[in-house]
Amino acid sequence: MTVDTLPMDSRAAHRHRRIVRQRVTVAVLALLVCFLVVLTLVLGQSFTPPADVVRVILGETVEGASFLVGTLRLPRALLLLLAGLSFGLGGVVFQIMLRNPLASPDIIGITSGASAAAVFAIIVLSLSGPAVSIVAVVAGLAVALLVYGLAVRNGAAGTRLILVGIGVSAMLHSVTAYILSSAPAWNLQEALRWLTGSVNGAQLGDTPPLLLAVVVFGGLLLGQRRELDALRLGEDTAAALGVRLGRTRIIVIFAAVGMIAVATAVTGPIAFISFLSGPIASRLIGSGGSLLIPSALIGAVLTLAGDYTGQFLLLSRYPVGVVTGALGAPYLLYLIVRINRSGRSL
Repeated sequence: MTVDTLPMDSRAAHRHRRIVRQRVTVAVLALLVCFLVVLTLVLGQSFTPPADVVRVILGETVEGASFLVGTLRLPRALLLLLAGLSFGLGGVVFQIMLRNPLASPDIIGITSGASAAAVFAIIVLSLSGPAVSIVAVVAGLAVALLVYGLAVRNGAAGTRLILVGIGVSAMLHSVTAYILSSAPAWNLQEALRWLTGSVNGAQLGDTPPLLLAVVVFGGLLLGQRRELDALRLGEDTAAALGVRLGRTRIIVIFAAVGMIAVATAVTGPIAFISFLSGPIASRLIGSGGSLLIPSALIGAVLTLAGDYTGQFLLLSRYPVGVVTGALGAPYLLYLIVRINRSGRSL
């Protein structure tokens, strides 16, 4: 028996339980994000009292804490938080729109485009800092337009877009590998650090562009929440419900690519955050609930927890992208097998 065939009272009770489940899940995820931010600020190789952390954030000079918290930990925590929100929200939007959990920016070439452009800028053009970020953002947007243009024939086709994206991504990986093979030693280390997805050397000056992207592009995506929820039912159903598919698709792609490209430009391609956040949110929320905010929060949880694990909980130190990549690769194989058996979407 489906929800639609239940009596009216039962349907109302089911809807109420679904709403309560979503709200509780979002609240728990938000608390977990706050806990991980506090953990990052308070506990590393040494312990800093929470009172001193608060004083540093408020602008006071605290001996022994101002440098440790204000210069090292706070920029790191902010970048991880904002990048996680960006990757989580941007990734699930693609998965919803194309109704395929494999349709994440990691897989369809957007992240690869930004990465190849950044490596080219670092090694060939000898650029650094904001210039590399600008090149990466422009390249991410260009690759998204290229993939979409090659894939769309008489309407959007999710499977075709994914296949085109995988092909473009493979070519861009080859370009990146070729550039790295001929790189001088003084640029190679910086390029490799960027490619692994790392927030080492994070500075407060890196956060404004990412914060602006989260506010502007995230606001656009949340403004399309009802349309995206309708698209989970299929394009025909969404159109019957009054969704303007062409307009929605343009807004969503522009905003999602903008978020992903800016986050990638600032932190590098932190592997599999965009891919993992949506399916995990779907399992937690269940059918019918909106995945946007839960996916964004899960993205933040994964980046913060992955970085803390890589820095302090393993025998050696690893960048956050290495930890999330080790987590995401097995899940990708599991999801492919699961989709092949059941054909399920988000």
